Amino acid sequence: MEKPEVVRQSFLRQAQSCDDLGSPFTARLCRLAAARLDMQTALGSHILNWAGDPSSSRDALALRLAGSLHALVLTGSDPSLATAYPPHQADDDTLWTACEEAFRKHEAFILERLKSAPQTNEVRRSAALLPGFLTIAALTGKPLVLSEIGASAGLNLQWDRYHYRLGNSLWGPDSTVVLEPDWQGDAPPSADLSVLDRAGCDLNPLDPSSAEDRLRLSSYIWADQTDRLERTRNALEIARMNGLTVERADAIDWLRRRLTIPRRAAAHVIYHTIAWQYLPDALKEEGEALIRRAGRDASDEAPLARLQLEADSKPDGAALTLEIWPSGERREIGRADFHGRWIKWKGWTGL
Repeated sequence: MEKPEVVRQSFLRQAQSCDDLGSPFTARLCRLAAARLDMQTALGSHILNWAGDPSSSRDALALRLAGSLHALVLTGSDPSLATAYPPHQADDDTLWTACEEAFRKHEAFILERLKSAPQTNEVRRSAALLPGFLTIAALTGKPLVLSEIGASAGLNLQWDRYHYRLGNSLWGPDSTVVLEPDWQGDAPPSADLSVLDRAGCDLNPLDPSSAEDRLRLSSYIWADQTDRLERTRNALEIARMNGLTVERADAIDWLRRRLTIPRRAAAHVIYHTIAWQYLPDALKEEGEALIRRAGRDASDEAPLARLQLEADSKPDGAALTLEIWPSGERREIGRADFHGRWIKWKGWTGL
Protein backbone atom coordinates (compact mmCIF):
# COMPACT_ATOMS: atom_id res chain seq x y z
CA MET A 1 0.00 0.00 0.00
CA GLU A 2 1.35 3.43 -0.93
CA LYS A 3 2.12 5.78 1.97
CA PRO A 4 -0.69 8.28 1.21
CA GLU A 5 -3.23 5.45 1.41
CA VAL A 6 -1.69 4.21 4.67
CA VAL A 7 -2.11 7.71 6.09
CA ARG A 8 -5.71 8.00 4.87
CA GLN A 9 -6.57 4.66 6.44
CA SER A 10 -5.05 5.76 9.75
CA PHE A 11 -7.29 8.84 9.72
CA LEU A 12 -10.34 6.66 9.08
CA ARG A 13 -9.45 4.34 11.96
CA GLN A 14 -9.00 7.35 14.22
CA ALA A 15 -12.42 8.62 13.11
CA GLN A 16 -14.00 5.37 14.26
CA SER A 17 -12.25 5.67 17.63
CA CYS A 18 -13.53 9.24 18.01
CA ASP A 19 -17.06 8.05 17.27
CA ASP A 20 -16.69 5.30 19.86
CA LEU A 21 -15.39 7.77 22.45
CA GLY A 22 -18.13 10.33 21.93
CA SER A 23 -16.62 12.97 19.63
CA PRO A 24 -18.61 13.11 16.39
CA PHE A 25 -16.96 16.40 15.42
CA THR A 26 -13.40 15.04 15.58
CA ALA A 27 -14.56 11.90 13.78
CA ARG A 28 -15.96 14.07 10.97
CA LEU A 29 -12.76 16.11 10.82
CA CYS A 30 -10.66 12.94 10.48
CA ARG A 31 -12.89 11.56 7.73
CA LEU A 32 -12.74 14.84 5.82
CA ALA A 33 -8.94 14.82 6.07
CA ALA A 34 -8.82 11.22 4.86
CA ALA A 35 -10.94 12.07 1.84
CA ARG A 36 -9.75 15.57 0.94
CA LEU A 37 -6.10 16.02 1.90
CA ASP A 38 -3.97 16.39 -1.23
CA MET A 39 -0.38 17.13 -2.16
CA GLN A 40 -0.99 20.59 -3.59
CA THR A 41 0.49 22.20 -0.48
CA ALA A 42 3.65 21.55 1.51
CA LEU A 43 1.51 20.65 4.53
CA GLY A 44 -0.68 18.18 2.64
CA SER A 45 2.37 16.53 1.10
CA HIS A 46 4.09 16.33 4.48
CA ILE A 47 1.10 14.60 6.07
CA LEU A 48 0.39 12.18 3.22
CA ASN A 49 4.07 11.21 2.98
CA TRP A 50 4.50 10.94 6.76
CA ALA A 51 7.95 9.56 7.53
CA GLY A 52 6.90 7.53 10.56
CA ASP A 53 4.01 5.28 11.50
CA PRO A 54 0.81 7.39 11.34
CA SER A 55 -1.32 4.92 13.33
CA SER A 56 -3.02 5.85 16.60
CA SER A 57 -0.82 3.45 18.59
CA ARG A 58 2.38 5.05 17.29
CA ASP A 59 2.63 8.62 15.94
CA ALA A 60 -1.14 9.36 16.17
CA LEU A 61 -0.85 11.64 13.14
CA ALA A 62 -4.59 12.35 12.92
CA LEU A 63 -4.61 13.59 16.52
CA ARG A 64 -1.52 15.71 15.91
CA LEU A 65 -3.36 17.49 13.10
CA ALA A 66 -6.59 17.82 15.07
CA GLY A 67 -4.71 19.23 18.04
CA SER A 68 -2.90 21.77 15.85
CA LEU A 69 -6.17 23.08 14.45
CA HIS A 70 -7.83 23.16 17.87
CA ALA A 71 -4.92 25.19 19.24
CA LEU A 72 -5.58 27.84 16.58
CA VAL A 73 -9.21 27.98 17.70
CA LEU A 74 -8.44 28.12 21.43
CA THR A 75 -5.92 30.96 21.04
CA GLY A 76 -8.17 32.98 18.74
CA SER A 77 -5.47 32.89 16.07
CA ASP A 78 -7.94 31.93 13.33
CA PRO A 79 -11.44 33.43 13.77
CA SER A 80 -12.62 31.94 10.46
CA LEU A 81 -11.72 28.44 11.60
CA ALA A 82 -13.38 29.09 14.97
CA THR A 83 -16.71 29.85 13.27
CA ALA A 84 -16.66 26.31 11.81
CA TYR A 85 -15.84 24.72 15.16
CA PRO A 86 -18.16 23.82 18.04
CA PRO A 87 -20.38 25.24 19.36
CA HIS A 88 -21.05 26.55 15.85
CA GLN A 89 -22.59 24.36 13.19
CA ALA A 90 -20.96 24.05 9.76
CA ASP A 91 -21.44 21.67 6.86
CA ASP A 92 -18.56 19.57 5.57
CA ASP A 93 -17.63 21.94 2.74
CA THR A 94 -17.55 24.96 5.04
CA LEU A 95 -15.49 23.14 7.67
CA TRP A 96 -12.97 21.82 5.19
CA THR A 97 -12.63 25.18 3.45
CA ALA A 98 -11.82 26.74 6.83
CA CYS A 99 -9.26 23.99 7.47
CA GLU A 100 -7.59 24.52 4.08
CA GLU A 101 -7.36 28.26 4.73
CA ALA A 102 -5.79 27.50 8.11
CA PHE A 103 -3.30 25.16 6.42
CA ARG A 104 -2.18 28.03 4.19
CA LYS A 105 -2.18 30.82 6.79
CA HIS A 106 -0.61 28.82 9.63
CA GLU A 107 1.55 26.34 7.75
CA ALA A 108 4.69 26.95 9.83
CA PHE A 109 2.78 26.65 13.12
CA ILE A 110 1.07 23.40 12.12
CA LEU A 111 4.25 21.84 10.70
CA GLU A 112 6.01 22.60 13.99
CA ARG A 113 3.16 21.17 16.07
CA LEU A 114 3.10 18.00 13.97
CA LYS A 115 6.60 17.22 15.26
CA SER A 116 5.25 16.52 18.76
CA ALA A 117 3.19 13.55 19.86
CA PRO A 118 -0.23 14.34 21.32
CA GLN A 119 -0.34 14.70 25.07
CA THR A 120 -3.47 14.04 27.01
CA ASN A 121 -3.98 13.72 30.72
CA GLU A 122 -7.48 12.30 30.96
CA VAL A 123 -8.63 13.15 34.48
CA ARG A 124 -11.52 10.67 34.47
CA ARG A 125 -9.03 7.79 34.49
CA SER A 126 -8.57 8.63 38.17
CA ALA A 127 -12.05 7.16 38.72
CA ALA A 128 -10.69 3.79 37.58
CA LEU A 129 -7.51 4.20 39.63
CA LEU A 130 -9.20 5.09 42.92
CA PRO A 131 -10.80 1.67 43.55
CA GLY A 132 -7.41 0.12 42.76
CA PHE A 133 -5.71 2.30 45.36
CA LEU A 134 -8.46 1.44 47.85
CA THR A 135 -7.83 -2.24 47.14
CA ILE A 136 -4.09 -1.83 47.77
CA ALA A 137 -4.74 -0.01 51.04
CA ALA A 138 -7.23 -2.68 52.13
CA LEU A 139 -4.81 -5.51 51.30
CA THR A 140 -1.73 -3.95 52.90
CA GLY A 141 -3.05 -1.68 55.64
CA LYS A 142 -0.32 0.78 54.65
CA PRO A 143 -0.21 4.41 53.46
CA LEU A 144 0.83 4.79 49.82
CA VAL A 145 3.91 6.04 48.01
CA LEU A 146 2.98 6.89 44.40
CA SER A 147 5.19 6.56 41.31
CA GLU A 148 3.40 7.35 38.04
CA ILE A 149 4.98 6.58 34.67
CA GLY A 150 3.93 8.80 31.76
CA ALA A 151 2.35 11.35 34.09
CA SER A 152 2.14 14.26 31.58
CA ALA A 153 1.00 17.21 33.74
CA GLY A 154 0.42 15.01 36.79
CA LEU A 155 -3.37 15.30 36.84
CA ASN A 156 -3.80 11.60 37.70
CA LEU A 157 -1.04 11.94 40.28
CA GLN A 158 -3.37 14.07 42.42
CA TRP A 159 -6.37 11.71 42.27
CA ASP A 160 -6.96 12.13 46.03
CA ARG A 161 -7.83 15.82 45.49
CA TYR A 162 -10.98 14.99 43.48
CA HIS A 163 -14.48 14.01 44.56
CA TYR A 164 -15.99 10.72 43.37
CA ARG A 165 -19.33 8.99 43.05
CA LEU A 166 -18.72 5.33 42.22
CA GLY A 167 -22.16 3.78 42.10
CA ASN A 168 -23.63 4.53 45.53
CA SER A 169 -20.21 5.17 47.10
CA LEU A 170 -18.90 8.67 47.70
CA TRP A 171 -15.21 9.40 48.28
CA GLY A 172 -12.92 12.39 48.46
CA PRO A 173 -12.92 16.03 49.50
CA ASP A 174 -15.09 18.83 48.16
CA SER A 175 -13.49 19.62 44.83
CA THR A 176 -14.02 21.50 41.58
CA VAL A 177 -13.33 18.14 39.89
CA VAL A 178 -16.18 15.67 40.42
CA LEU A 179 -15.92 12.25 38.76
CA GLU A 180 -19.12 10.24 38.27
CA PRO A 181 -18.49 7.37 35.84
CA ASP A 182 -21.14 4.88 34.84
CA TRP A 183 -20.34 2.28 37.51
CA GLN A 184 -21.11 -1.42 37.10
CA GLY A 185 -20.39 -3.94 39.83
CA ASP A 186 -20.18 -4.05 43.61
CA ALA A 187 -18.98 -1.10 45.66
CA PRO A 188 -15.20 -0.62 45.88
CA PRO A 189 -13.59 -1.66 49.18
CA SER A 190 -13.50 0.67 52.16
CA ALA A 191 -10.05 1.46 53.53
CA ASP A 192 -8.05 4.16 55.26
CA LEU A 193 -6.26 5.77 52.35
CA SER A 194 -3.43 8.27 52.65
CA VAL A 195 -0.52 9.36 50.43
CA LEU A 196 2.94 9.79 51.98
CA ASP A 197 4.78 10.76 48.80
CA ARG A 198 3.97 11.24 45.13
CA ALA A 199 6.16 11.60 42.06
CA GLY A 200 5.77 11.16 38.33
CA CYS A 201 7.89 11.19 35.19
CA ASP A 202 7.34 11.94 31.52
CA LEU A 203 9.61 12.42 28.52
CA ASN A 204 7.88 15.75 27.91
CA PRO A 205 6.18 16.81 31.14
CA LEU A 206 3.71 19.66 31.08
CA ASP A 207 3.77 22.37 33.74
CA PRO A 208 0.34 23.28 35.15
CA SER A 209 1.62 26.80 35.88
CA SER A 210 2.61 27.39 32.22
CA ALA A 211 0.03 29.02 29.93
CA GLU A 212 1.67 27.38 26.91
CA ASP A 213 1.54 23.93 28.49
CA ARG A 214 -2.07 24.41 29.56
CA LEU A 215 -2.90 25.31 25.96
CA ARG A 216 -1.08 22.25 24.61
CA LEU A 217 -3.00 19.95 26.93
CA SER A 218 -6.33 21.59 26.12
CA SER A 219 -5.73 21.49 22.37
CA TYR A 220 -5.62 17.69 22.33
CA ILE A 221 -9.02 17.48 24.00
CA TRP A 222 -11.63 17.08 21.30
CA ALA A 223 -13.35 20.35 20.51
CA ASP A 224 -16.92 19.11 21.01
CA GLN A 225 -16.19 17.66 24.47
CA THR A 226 -16.57 20.80 26.55
CA ASP A 227 -17.02 18.83 29.78
CA ARG A 228 -13.54 17.35 29.35
CA LEU A 229 -12.10 20.81 28.72
CA GLU A 230 -13.66 22.24 31.89
CA ARG A 231 -12.63 19.24 33.99
CA THR A 232 -9.05 19.43 32.75
CA ARG A 233 -8.82 23.16 33.37
CA ASN A 234 -10.09 22.70 36.93
CA ALA A 235 -7.62 19.86 37.54
CA LEU A 236 -4.77 21.99 36.17
CA GLU A 237 -5.69 24.76 38.58
CA ILE A 238 -5.65 22.34 41.53
CA ALA A 239 -2.21 21.11 40.39
CA ARG A 240 -0.97 24.69 40.03
CA MET A 241 -2.16 25.64 43.51
CA ASN A 242 -0.41 22.59 45.00
CA GLY A 243 2.85 23.20 43.13
CA LEU A 244 2.63 19.80 41.45
CA THR A 245 5.42 19.06 38.99
CA VAL A 246 6.43 16.03 36.93
CA GLU A 247 10.06 15.11 36.36
CA ARG A 248 11.44 15.09 32.82
CA ALA A 249 13.01 11.65 32.57
CA ASP A 250 13.17 8.38 30.69
CA ALA A 251 10.60 6.07 32.27
CA ILE A 252 12.95 3.16 32.93
CA ASP A 253 15.85 5.23 34.28
CA TRP A 254 13.43 7.07 36.55
CA LEU A 255 11.77 3.85 37.69
CA ARG A 256 15.15 2.32 38.51
CA ARG A 257 15.95 5.29 40.75
CA ARG A 258 12.54 5.23 42.45
CA LEU A 259 12.88 1.51 43.18
CA THR A 260 16.22 1.96 44.93
CA ILE A 261 14.73 4.24 47.60
CA PRO A 262 13.94 2.21 50.74
CA ARG A 263 10.26 2.23 51.72
CA ARG A 264 9.28 1.28 55.25
CA ALA A 265 5.75 0.99 56.62
CA ALA A 266 4.34 2.07 53.25
CA ALA A 267 3.08 0.43 50.08
CA HIS A 268 4.97 1.64 47.00
CA VAL A 269 2.59 1.79 44.03
CA ILE A 270 3.92 1.95 40.48
CA TYR A 271 1.13 2.90 38.12
CA HIS A 272 0.40 4.02 34.57
CA THR A 273 -2.64 4.66 32.38
CA ILE A 274 -2.57 4.15 28.59
CA ALA A 275 1.18 4.83 28.62
CA TRP A 276 3.07 1.53 28.78
CA GLN A 277 2.05 0.63 25.22
CA TYR A 278 4.01 3.59 23.85
CA LEU A 279 7.34 2.37 25.25
CA PRO A 280 9.62 0.54 22.80
CA ASP A 281 9.55 -3.23 23.31
CA ALA A 282 13.09 -3.34 24.67
CA LEU A 283 12.30 -0.73 27.31
CA LYS A 284 9.09 -2.50 28.28
CA GLU A 285 11.03 -5.72 28.82
CA GLU A 286 13.61 -3.86 30.92
CA GLY A 287 10.87 -2.22 32.97
CA GLU A 288 9.09 -5.51 33.57
CA ALA A 289 12.36 -7.06 34.77
CA LEU A 290 13.01 -4.12 37.11
CA ILE A 291 9.58 -4.43 38.68
CA ARG A 292 9.89 -8.22 39.09
CA ARG A 293 13.26 -7.83 40.84
CA ALA A 294 11.82 -5.19 43.15
CA GLY A 295 8.86 -7.48 43.83
CA ARG A 296 11.21 -10.24 44.99
CA ASP A 297 12.65 -7.79 47.54
CA ALA A 298 9.22 -6.66 48.81
CA SER A 299 7.96 -7.66 52.24
CA ASP A 300 4.80 -7.44 54.30
CA GLU A 301 6.33 -4.40 55.96
CA ALA A 302 7.27 -2.77 52.64
CA PRO A 303 4.92 -4.14 49.94
CA LEU A 304 5.10 -3.24 46.27
CA ALA A 305 2.12 -2.89 43.93
CA ARG A 306 1.67 -2.23 40.24
CA LEU A 307 -1.64 -0.75 39.11
CA GLN A 308 -2.24 -0.26 35.41
CA LEU A 309 -5.03 0.75 33.08
CA GLU A 310 -3.83 -0.34 29.65
CA ALA A 311 -5.22 -1.59 26.36
CA ASP A 312 -5.19 -5.30 25.73
CA SER A 313 -6.47 -7.52 22.94
CA LYS A 314 -10.10 -7.19 24.04
CA PRO A 315 -12.46 -4.65 22.45
CA ASP A 316 -14.18 -3.79 25.74
CA GLY A 317 -12.19 -0.75 26.88
CA ALA A 318 -8.93 -1.16 28.80
CA ALA A 319 -7.95 -3.66 31.48
CA LEU A 320 -7.49 -2.47 35.07
CA THR A 321 -4.87 -4.82 36.46
CA LEU A 322 -3.28 -5.07 39.89
CA GLU A 323 -0.13 -6.96 40.89
CA ILE A 324 1.01 -6.99 44.49
CA TRP A 325 4.12 -8.31 46.23
CA PRO A 326 5.47 -10.12 48.23
CA SER A 327 2.73 -12.58 47.18
CA GLY A 328 3.19 -11.80 43.47
CA GLU A 329 -0.53 -12.19 42.77
CA ARG A 330 -1.84 -10.54 39.62
CA ARG A 331 -5.51 -10.02 38.83
CA GLU A 332 -7.70 -8.07 36.46
CA ILE A 333 -9.85 -6.12 38.89
CA GLY A 334 -11.96 -4.30 36.34
CA ARG A 335 -12.28 -2.74 32.92
CA ALA A 336 -12.77 0.88 32.01
CA ASP A 337 -13.44 3.13 29.07
CA PHE A 338 -10.27 4.77 27.74
CA HIS A 339 -11.61 8.16 28.85
CA GLY A 340 -13.03 6.86 32.13
CA ARG A 341 -16.69 7.31 31.13
CA TRP A 342 -17.60 3.86 32.47
CA ILE A 343 -16.07 1.30 34.82
CA LYS A 344 -16.91 -2.39 35.09
CA TRP A 345 -15.62 -3.30 38.52
CA LYS A 346 -14.67 -6.90 39.39
CA GLY A 347 -12.63 -6.29 42.51
CA TRP A 348 -10.13 -8.46 44.34
CA THR A 349 -11.75 -11.70 45.47
CA GLY A 350 -11.66 -12.09 49.22
CA LEU A 351 -11.92 -8.43 50.15
